[in-house]
This record gives sequence, structure tokens and C-alpha cells, in this order.
Amino acid sequence: MFDFVRNNTRILQLLLLVLILPSFVVFGIQGYSQFTDQADTVAKVGSQKVPQAEWDNAHRNLVERERQRRPDADVRLFDTPEFKRQSLESLVRQYVLAAAAQDQHLTAADARVQRLFASDPQFAQLRNPDGTLNKALLEARGMTANQFAALLRQELTLSQVLSGVQMTGQTSKVSNRNAVDALFQVREVQWMKFEPKAYAAGLNPTAEQLQAFYKDPANSSWLMSPEKADVQYVVLDLDSLKSQVSVSEEELRKSYKENANRFTTPEERRASHILIGFDAQATADQKKAARAKAEAILAQVRKNPASFAEVAKAQSTDEGSAVNGGDLDYFGRGAMVKPFDEAVFKLKNGEISDVVESEFGFHIIKLTDVRGGQSQPFEAVRAQLEDEARKQLAQRLYAEAAEKFSNGVYEQSDSLKPVADELKLTVQSMSDVLRVPGTRDQGVLSNPRLLQALFDPVNRGKGRNTEAVEVGPSKLVSARVVKYSPAAMQPFDQVQPLLRERWIAAESRKAARDDANRKLAAWSKAPDQAQMPAPVQMSRRTVFNQPPAVLDAALRVPASQLPAWKVVDLGADGMALLKVTKAIQPEVSPQELQETEAQFGSYWGRAEADAYYQALKRKYKVEYMHEGKKVMDGNNKAATQQKTDSPS
Repeated sequence: MFDFVRNNTRILQLLLLVLILPSFVVFGIQGYSQFTDQADTVAKVGSQKVPQAEWDNAHRNLVERERQRRPDADVRLFDTPEFKRQSLESLVRQYVLAAAAQDQHLTAADARVQRLFASDPQFAQLRNPDGTLNKALLEARGMTANQFAALLRQELTLSQVLSGVQMTGQTSKVSNRNAVDALFQVREVQWMKFEPKAYAAGLNPTAEQLQAFYKDPANSSWLMSPEKADVQYVVLDLDSLKSQVSVSEEELRKSYKENANRFTTPEERRASHILIGFDAQATADQKKAARAKAEAILAQVRKNPASFAEVAKAQSTDEGSAVNGGDLDYFGRGAMVKPFDEAVFKLKNGEISDVVESEFGFHIIKLTDVRGGQSQPFEAVRAQLEDEARKQLAQRLYAEAAEKFSNGVYEQSDSLKPVADELKLTVQSMSDVLRVPGTRDQGVLSNPRLLQALFDPVNRGKGRNTEAVEVGPSKLVSARVVKYSPAAMQPFDQVQPLLRERWIAAESRKAARDDANRKLAAWSKAPDQAQMPAPVQMSRRTVFNQPPAVLDAALRVPASQLPAWKVVDLGADGMALLKVTKAIQPEVSPQELQETEAQFGSYWGRAEADAYYQALKRKYKVEYMHEGKKVMDGNNKAATQQKTDSPS
């Protein structure tokens, strides 16, 4: 099952990543553990061991999800201890919730599973036009309908562990009022901005100043040309294997017949009706009278079908449709009560039914239109069927090909050509591949694990192939360095224009800061000489054109210290000088109090759910081990150091 997640295609991968990946991790624990008994254990939850391989898999999927969500993000962010801690914590959380769910005998009914599948937009691509599960699409990706249902049930089951606590969060009216006052607090502020460009015109650096700026160690990071290499690489994936397999015409036509419902638009019918209703407690005589009335109306509209809409407006007891002449718009099979549904789908267009009895009364139905129900011809879907069949065949070939690929790049490590020839792959090239690509798109050569192996001193020095690195679902890559260029300081003459630009930017910001501090010192001693703009009121509700840093600084000044002066650093935009004159009691409406009470209640609920989860971690004796312990200990040390370094 875990091989399925790694080898899945993009559509199903997105589905698992967004909604049910955590459940899948837990669902497969027992089946997977037998293959990983010898693997390093990174954590323990009670008696359950969390193997290194499972963490690696969870981390890869987390990276892939983040790369899809933030395609422009620096790939270095995904290779940090903090990001590894996040993936491990997420995995451990699923183990803890699974243990709690088992102890609490929690489960999810079939109806809830079906409702989740039918309503969640994440599953839209797995639903047939009639709303049923597209089993063929699932099976093409190695998963059965029962496995898929089990994943959804597991997701719903685990969600119950914390939801009962999280949904009961409450806060007192006094606490809520204090929080609202803090949130909506108002400050009266005078402020002015010192922009660097106002000071840049008078700055003209000398050659000596630029040389000193060039040699300043603080500037070495952006003056260095990055570490890079010219690279050859080979990719083994389903697309490369698809081109090597063929599917017969007979097999395609057989698949077309077996999946005919996938290529058929569900039939919808439009009908109008006249309802002669009766009360649920109606007597037999009352029902008989209602039927007699319906029979009389039926005779009337059959004699003059064009009068159906007018008769419906005058006689039908269904107020919702009567105003529209009885029109019910389009609906699919099964949307109406059974007797109505059976009758309307037997009619021909324009035909009027006999009197039909349902739990609502007696219906006279006129079919006004039919749409859908057409099947796409084989020729129209042949390409799609062939592509799906090739994917299935490629998936079956992938495991064997992956083993040959991994062995080949290792056994003949001085060239990629032998393995490429054996598996009918293409040796590709890319120049100036960066060790740290940042936002540059290097395709598969942006993968952190592959780059780490590629730029390893042993590999790059001898031009060796890297090991086969899994860079995505069903995608292996091996690469080798053809030409290596280490990071080096760029020559002064080459970067002189950039040096001048950066020097002026730094010096103009410094001049703006000095000017702001001089005015602060002078005007705070002699407020009557201050040349500040007129005061404005600032709060989180009334954000005007001031930068967020100005608003934040103004609200952070304690009311007991007012009036107060402050210089605020705006980064590249310069500096701001503030005079916070007074605090103003916010006006909060009863409606806002009511809305924020529910909001703060939800915050309390989340906090209580998190506290409950921490208690569950203690109950099940969560222990981090080996690499897991290193990551967690490193993160704790970083947090402690940050707290120590913070100003008191």
C-alpha cells in the first residue's frame, strides 16, 4: 500500500496529500510494519514503532504538497530540521490519534463515508457523472474501492478523537470583553516617514568606499557566484515506460464496453406536474375524492394538453411548482420519490401520464424535455483509453525497471549511458545547475536529496553517478557532474555597478535612521517645536495608509506610558517617527461582542484540543529515537537559544 502512495499519479497524489494522507499512513501501519522490522525506528507510540522509511515517505509527500501549494518557494525551506520535525510530528500525531480511536472504540458509519465522498470537492475527479465512484480510475492507480472506503473511514474516525473537545470551547463574557478591547484598541498617533530616496541624491561613493564595502564580510553572501555544475541525468518514470508498451485494438474496445457508463452522459428529464394532495391522516373516502378530482383533471389536460400549465397554476396543491405552471426543471433518475420517478422515466417527450399515487398525493405528469443519455463513440475516447491502459502497463513494469535502474547506475557508476540504453531512456543535460536553486526551476534537478548526492565531493570529484533518487511518485533520477564550478567571490570590476547601488541604498537608509533619531531626541524634549503631521486614530479596524509596522508599534505602547515617542524601522522603505498621544476606548457593538464570543470560543476549543492531544502523547508514552530524537532535540535547542537571545 505504501508503494501505491509513492507510485501514484498526480491526481490521486493530490487527493491523498490534501485530505487523507495522514489516515493512509496509519491505516497501513500493521501491513507495512512486517517489511520494516529491521528499519531504524524514529519514534515509538506505546508499543507501536515508527520506522525511518515511513517517516521518509511522509516527508516526501509533505514536501510535494508544499511545492504544489507554493511553487515559487525556496526549495531549501523543505530541507531544514524544522520542516523535518513538522513531518515527523504529523506522522506521530496519526499514530497517537489511531491509538486513542481504538481505545475509545470510535468508528464511522457507512452513511458518513458516503456523504464525505459525495460532498467533498477533493473527490470530484473520482466521481462518475452520476455521482458513483469511478472504480476503473482507482484500479488504474492500484487501489480498490474497499481500500479507498477504508481510507475515508479512517479519516473520519481519527477526526472524532479531538473534535468532541474542540467543538466545546467556551469563554466568559468578561474574558471576551477584555479580549475585544485589546483587539480593537485605538491609539491617536502623529507620524511621519523618512524615505531613503530623499537622502540618496547627495551620496556619491568613492572608489575606496566601494572597495571597503566589497571587502566587508557582511556582503560576501550576495557577492559570491553560486556553486554550480554542468550535469547529465536520466529519468525513469511512468511516461518513459508508457512509450515502450502497446495496447491492441481488441483490448481497447473491450475496455470501452466494460466502462461504457464512464462515457455516457446521465439522462435528465424535465417534467411538469399537477399535484392533488391529501393529508397524511386522510380517510379512505377523502383519498377516493382526491383521486376522482385528479382523474377529472387528467381527462381535461389530455383533451387540451396546451392548457396543462394554466390548470397546474389553478389546481395543483404543490405551491412551489404551481406558480411555474407545474414545472420541476431538470432532474436525474432517483431524484424524485419512487412512483413518480418510475412513471416519468417511462414517458415519451410531450406525453402525459396516468394518475400516479405517491406519499404526497396524486400526480399528473407531463414530460416536457429529455437531455443527456448519449454515449461518446469509441473513436472519441480511444486516446483516453489507450493512455490509461499504457499507464497500467507501465505501472506493472515500473518495479522491475526501478530495480534495474538502481542497480545499473551503481554498478556502472562512471556513465549513465549503459542504464539508459538498457531501459531505452534518454541521457539529458543541463548547464549551470545550482547547488541551491532558490526560485529557479531546475525541474527534477531541484530535488534536495538529488542535489545533495550530486554535489557530494566524492561524486562530483570523480564524475560518479548518484544513487537512484526518488524525486516524485514513480519517478527515479540519477545524475552525474560533467563540469564543476565552486562558489567564488565575483571580481570587483564585474560587480562594481551593483556595489554602488547597494552602498547608496545602505547609506541612504542609515541617513534616514540618523535623521529620525535626531528629530526624536529634539522633539521629545521640546514638543512645541515638533513639526509632526496632524494626529490620526489607528486601530486594527481602521487601517489607513500606514505600514503594518507603524500600526503594530503604536498599539504596543502601554497606555500608562503615553504620550510616547518611537522610531520604527520600515526596512527598505526607510524609517518612521511616531508620537502616540493617547489611547481611546473602543466602541464595540453587541453584535460584535456576540460574533467575537463565538470566535474566541473556537480559539479556546483549539487550545483545549491541543492540550488534550498533548495529554494523549503522555498517555501513550511517545518517545523519539535515533534520527527522530536528533531532529526533535535540535529543534528544542534552537527554540531555547532563540528565547535566550531575545531581549527581556
